[in-house]
Amino acid sequence: MIKSVVIVGGGTAGWMSAAYLKAAFGDRIDVTLVESDRVSTIGVGEATFSTVRHFFDYLGLDEREWLPECAGSYKLGIRFENWRKPGHHFYHPFERLRTAEGFTLADWWLLEGDRSEPFDRSCFITPALCEAQRSPRMLDGSLFAGDLDGSLGRSTLEDQRDQFPYAYHFDASLLAKFLTKYGTDRGVRHVVDDVVDVARDQRGWIGHVTTREHGEISGDLFIDCTGFRGLLINQTLEEPFESFQDVLPNNRAVALRVPQPDQATKGMRPYTTATAMDAGWIWTIPLFGRNGNGYVYSDEFCTPEEAERTLREFAAPGQDDLEANHIRMRIGRNRRSWVNNCVAIGLSSAFVEPLESTGIFFIQHGIEQLVKNFPDQHWDPQLMKDYNDRVANVLDGVKEFLVLHYRAAQRDDTAYWKEAKVRPIPDALAARLETASSHLLDEHTIYPAYHGFEQYSWITMLLGLGHEPTRPRPTLAHLDPAAARAELAALKADTEHLVNSLPSCYEYLASINKAG
Repeated sequence: MIKSVVIVGGGTAGWMSAAYLKAAFGDRIDVTLVESDRVSTIGVGEATFSTVRHFFDYLGLDEREWLPECAGSYKLGIRFENWRKPGHHFYHPFERLRTAEGFTLADWWLLEGDRSEPFDRSCFITPALCEAQRSPRMLDGSLFAGDLDGSLGRSTLEDQRDQFPYAYHFDASLLAKFLTKYGTDRGVRHVVDDVVDVARDQRGWIGHVTTREHGEISGDLFIDCTGFRGLLINQTLEEPFESFQDVLPNNRAVALRVPQPDQATKGMRPYTTATAMDAGWIWTIPLFGRNGNGYVYSDEFCTPEEAERTLREFAAPGQDDLEANHIRMRIGRNRRSWVNNCVAIGLSSAFVEPLESTGIFFIQHGIEQLVKNFPDQHWDPQLMKDYNDRVANVLDGVKEFLVLHYRAAQRDDTAYWKEAKVRPIPDALAARLETASSHLLDEHTIYPAYHGFEQYSWITMLLGLGHEPTRPRPTLAHLDPAAARAELAALKADTEHLVNSLPSCYEYLASINKAG
């Protein structure tokens, strides 16, 4: 039996892993987490998928319990600004497309939609809620989509059936602090020390790590949460890292924590913003009391000094005292994330830039799959293979989806954006884009393996970026459009009702922060 797990590295990846293992196995597995107090975490403000609720529900945590502790806020989607042309924006929401006569409202919009109104405003509720800065919850805590409310219990990403209408923003360092208490209260041994050596046994597997003050720490299974260093998986076990920079060139970021003292009067945006810039894009993540801002860019087209200057002018003019955090990003994935008795979770496993808020999702997916494929003393190689295949599928699917953003974007006004139009792309994505020129993608024509993004996401990004089919599906001309028109009208009525009845995002979050 596997009795002991040693996690090397803290931060979001380490403490999410430790907390989840304790929630899953309780005292049947000993969990030790070793982290240095001299290694800072990268997270300056994180955005997530809506599926992160499975993680918190699995741990038995109500959002009113943890969200105020992490400067948390709501995320109804992502607003993409200037990706099509300066001044243009659209939303990628957490909302599936409604259907009529077997086709999505996006299909019907192409046939007879009101082109004076953008696709996203015609076919989704969420954009209007974002523009009005609405909370997804009423002041009594009830969700506007009441049939989706309540805990999911001990469920996982694979159990996702319905599209939950929001995700979260939070301070990653505060979440790690919250999960530290959660984990240690449930028996996680917390060792604050520097790892000075990693020893391999006669098989070449990891036998123990040696710490400066606590000596040797042994375990059966080791989890590498050491970030881009990959101390165990890459430096010790020498697992190759496969770069994605041939198709995703952004390799650096600079971030700022920007105070927002006037949220009570100006409100809070319940969405992440991704603003296209000359050599990349800037994120804006509203937290309770401040914003997280960062410029993600390619150092082929921009220097760190230029990026920092651009970010300060964009997000914090006149606030030169704010400390900038410069980050070198390792873009790609390990050939395998599970090697021998070592599993890499988080940045030590893979990273593909934060454009669609995939970092926390990768951590959650990795630790869920580890629990599903947890080994025993036989170390079944098929369990390891299943794990590695599923992690690789997720990463490769997200890679394709992100490359689509750059290839389909209509910007071509700088060297960076001109290069995005001629840079090589995966062959499978090229075929998908060819299909999308004829008709909208569906569940059979998007990336086939699970990767976190559904049909509506692919459609939304393509239409939002201006990559439309040459004509609507011909079959729609032979169908009665009455049901589609009724559904479009019902969507507008539902939107108006929710905009008028829901409280503001700030108003609701202020109420639970006071309660907390």
